[in-house]
Parts: sequence; structure tokens; C-alpha cells
Amino acid sequence: MEKPATTRQLKVAREIQKVLAEIIRGKGMAAFGGAMVTVSEVRVSPDLSLAKTFVSIFPSDKAETVMKMLNDDMKTIRGELGHRVGKQLRIVPEIVFYLDTTLDYAEHIDELLKK
Repeated sequence: MEKPATTRQLKVAREIQKVLAEIIRGKGMAAFGGAMVTVSEVRVSPDLSLAKTFVSIFPSDKAETVMKMLNDDMKTIRGELGHRVGKQLRIVPEIVFYLDTTLDYAEHIDELLKK
């Protein structure tokens, strides 16, 4: 079982989420083949060296392509993150992208309830 996040972890996670959202928004939808990419959550490891970044992608049929683009561009994104939060953090965390499927799940539950 995971230990609850400390206040510092939560603050760092919120800051990283905000900055990553700005970086991805700055690239524009065209960079992701017209898909809308949202950073829905960031969880930071206790030593602040790893940032699990959950992204939701709309439309969801482009998710696989966009995830590949994000993972291929990870070094550039981490470098940009370093430029923006380097003064607040000693270590710029390693970024790992995960697909946030909660919207798809909610949609699926909604469809089941309509039947």
C-alpha cells in the first residue's frame, strides 16, 4: 500500500502539473494530430525524483498515437520543465506518462446506466 503523499510532494506535484499543462498547451493541438491533451494528475515519488504524469486525450481513438508522441518527446519536455522549475527544485524529476482513462470509464458507466 502506498503511503499518503506529504505536503511537499503535493505542492511539487501541483506545480509540475501546472507547468507541464502549459508546455503541452504551448505545443498546440496540431502537434498532437488535432487531439486535445490534458494533464489530469501528477504524482511525485517521496524523493521527488519521479513524476507519474496522467494525461487524458480527446478524442480517445488518438490516445495511442499521442502517448507515443509524448514519450518520444519526453527529453525535450523534461528540459523545458527544468528551465521553468529549476529554481524551485534541485532535481528535475524524471517524467513518466500514463494514459488517464477515467473519462472513458465514466462514459462507459454512463452508457451502461442508459440501458
